[in-house]
Amino acid sequence: MKPATTNLSVNLNKVALVRNTRHLGIPSVTRAATLCLQAGAAGITVHPRPDARHIRAQDVIALAELLKAWPEREFNVEGNPFHNLMDCVADLRARDLPVHQVTFVPDGEGQFTSDHGWNFPADAARLQPLIAQAHALGLRVSLFMDAEPAAMQAAKDAGADRVELYTEPYAAAWGTTEQGTQLARFAAAAQAALDAGLGVNAGHDLNRDNLAAFVRQVPGVSEVSIGHALIADALELGYAATVEAYLHCLQA
Repeated sequence: MKPATTNLSVNLNKVALVRNTRHLGIPSVTRAATLCLQAGAAGITVHPRPDARHIRAQDVIALAELLKAWPEREFNVEGNPFHNLMDCVADLRARDLPVHQVTFVPDGEGQFTSDHGWNFPADAARLQPLIAQAHALGLRVSLFMDAEPAAMQAAKDAGADRVELYTEPYAAAWGTTEQGTQLARFAAAAQAALDAGLGVNAGHDLNRDNLAAFVRQVPGVSEVSIGHALIADALELGYAATVEAYLHCLQA
């Protein structure tokens, strides 16, 4: 299998969500991470929210401990930097544990799921010191952004290293007459990010049906972070076969 030019980071939130319905410790997020990494995933993503409804603080530490044995893979911790995110990653650094990227997401406490990106330039001033704080910890900073080309230079000016394009509008348009329009919109946003000197990540509702077309037509996507659809597929196919299927999509 040839290497994919776009990395796959597996979001394990839904594994923790199922585990948290009982007190048995299963399914294990570290076991899930191990199987996904063994199958070729380039990294692991978690989103520890303040209510700990899925990933919990101890999961973040356990996964970072696990990733010490996978030095070529990346650990991406995402969340709202005005809530618990910065304390979480600072704790990993204090423990000398690996974390490579923080993804700043503007979700509210108790929000069902992330559903919009940062507003630039309006959010720039309050994000800049937090981006600087993350850089001081040696972390790459990605900002969760809507596919708005005009906002990309402002994100770069605020200090971001990458943007993660919020892909739900594309996923919702998949198979409809709006599919091409959305693909063109995301391609324009990615190109604007690249032109501004930003790296490009993407995530939210990407799946085995819509992933290949996205990475084929949207330029320069370095990483996709996929959780819900991938874990749902893994219930039927198993972790290894599912990760391999998503890697095939990325290589298509």
